[in-house]
Amino acid sequence: MKKLMLGNEAVARGLYEAGVTVVSSYPGTPSTEITEFVANYNEIKAEWAPNEKVAAEVAFGASFAGARSFFGMKHVGLNVAADPLYTAAYTGVNGGCVLAVADDPGMHSSQNEQDSRHHAIAAKVPMLEPSDSEECLLFTKKAYEISEEFDTPVIIRLSTRVSHSQSLCELSERDEIPNKPYIKNPAKYVMMPANAKSRHVFVEERTEKLRAYAETSPLNSVTDNNTKIGVITAGAAYTYAVQALGDSVSYLKLGFANPLPVKLIENFAKKYEKIYVIEELDGIIESHCKNLGINVIGKELFGYLGELSQEIIAEKILGEKLPYDEFSEAVPVRPPVMCAGCPHRGVFYALSKNKIRVSGDIGCYTLGASAPLSSVDTTLCMGASVSGLHGFNLADPEGASKTVAVIGDSTFMHSGITGLVNIAYNQTNSTVIVLDNSITGMTGHQQNPSTGINLKGDVTAAVDIESLCKAIGIKCVRVVDPYNLAETEAAIVEELSAPEASVIIARRPCALLKYVKHKPALVINDCKGCKMCLKLGCPAISNKGGKAVIDAVQCVGCGICSEVCRFGCIGGVN
Repeated sequence: MKKLMLGNEAVARGLYEAGVTVVSSYPGTPSTEITEFVANYNEIKAEWAPNEKVAAEVAFGASFAGARSFFGMKHVGLNVAADPLYTAAYTGVNGGCVLAVADDPGMHSSQNEQDSRHHAIAAKVPMLEPSDSEECLLFTKKAYEISEEFDTPVIIRLSTRVSHSQSLCELSERDEIPNKPYIKNPAKYVMMPANAKSRHVFVEERTEKLRAYAETSPLNSVTDNNTKIGVITAGAAYTYAVQALGDSVSYLKLGFANPLPVKLIENFAKKYEKIYVIEELDGIIESHCKNLGINVIGKELFGYLGELSQEIIAEKILGEKLPYDEFSEAVPVRPPVMCAGCPHRGVFYALSKNKIRVSGDIGCYTLGASAPLSSVDTTLCMGASVSGLHGFNLADPEGASKTVAVIGDSTFMHSGITGLVNIAYNQTNSTVIVLDNSITGMTGHQQNPSTGINLKGDVTAAVDIESLCKAIGIKCVRVVDPYNLAETEAAIVEELSAPEASVIIARRPCALLKYVKHKPALVINDCKGCKMCLKLGCPAISNKGGKAVIDAVQCVGCGICSEVCRFGCIGGVN
């Protein structure tokens, strides 16, 4: 049977067909849908983990027990999972263990544009790079064969376009793979220095075997179109190149991204007068070719920034600009904003109004940095708001009364807890605001350990954030409703003036959750034109002819704007 599939869906299908038993991941765009699709297969024990490191360790534990396992994440998540990954490269596997990492060229939903191929090189593990959905399915199944044959974790590198584009896939039945027997072997699995030294020898020997395998791997392919120009490429860039250049060039497609072959590339390069390397982000293939003494053209033409496209490749190599329509009038900019009724809006308005510095974090609430709220001062990585606040207040104790951290409930579960432990343990006068919207909002409403529901939709234990904060040494913990501006603002001002660490939990479910019942849309009567309500940045409020108006389609009746209006012009439906 054939089916049109997203790349992420195809990876999930590959996991099913490969007989995978255990899947653990943390949601992160553009990788999230892999695990969501996996949850539809009852044969697989699938779960959301609190963070990527935990997910990796769960998968490796399942592998050591003899099962085929998987963990998935976006590129910055691999930084979090790097600790167990780099050592698991030494231990190797029992049952096959595969991880998928989705890079985000162009930073559509990410804070940086890193190239995950560096992790594969540094960890010394094989990496496969599919270019479409069909290859996502096939490469995933092949990854388990490689993992078990070479005793290694295997990385599948995706990208936003591969993960979220669709192509036709041929489906097969599931291979029921029994668990391999577990045999106690401390020399292999206990990585203390004496054992790790011998395992490092194994890793280097394995790398040489993998390099030899890459020379003849069916994941690499050559298309000779009897041309003077050759193109070496991989992943989404291969698809772009074929669409832009057609049969005017010949192709070496490298599906085996690490380790890269040597003889295969050298033999390909000999056939053509000019060789281009087309790859997104860093020049990994290009550097490899140049180290082999092959004169290639790459980053000097295509650069290191953002995504490639058919248009870019056609222009750079063929000197052709593909036709496109130009708008006669400028298209208005539509920056992302917090949704109408977003519970975070009231918190950021109160922070902005009181000119409070904000140590921010990763989530949809990062949009609090955008005008008109312009409230977030820093955003680094998951959990950094809490740890960063502690450091900020160590450096500037006088500023502690005007500085807070904001972090979502899911991000708090991910890596905010340890930062809060640090605040309590090392005693800075720090105020942390947990924006608890009862879901993982930014990646599409996934559950987390504080919601009481797991990936499969089953009711489970829920972390009590208040009790947790108190248990780790925070004496002052209070809960506010961010729809109540007066209450929220008072809590912030009071806790910033207190002489000890505190946590404010701003609790209100995400306005987009299906179970949330909204109030009727508000209306504005006899607007005075003061524009105070526009300072909320609510997409349901706009300015027409100097007067504020509310879009009844978008408004959810949260009432924050009515609290802001000094003249009482905003109220219920007439």
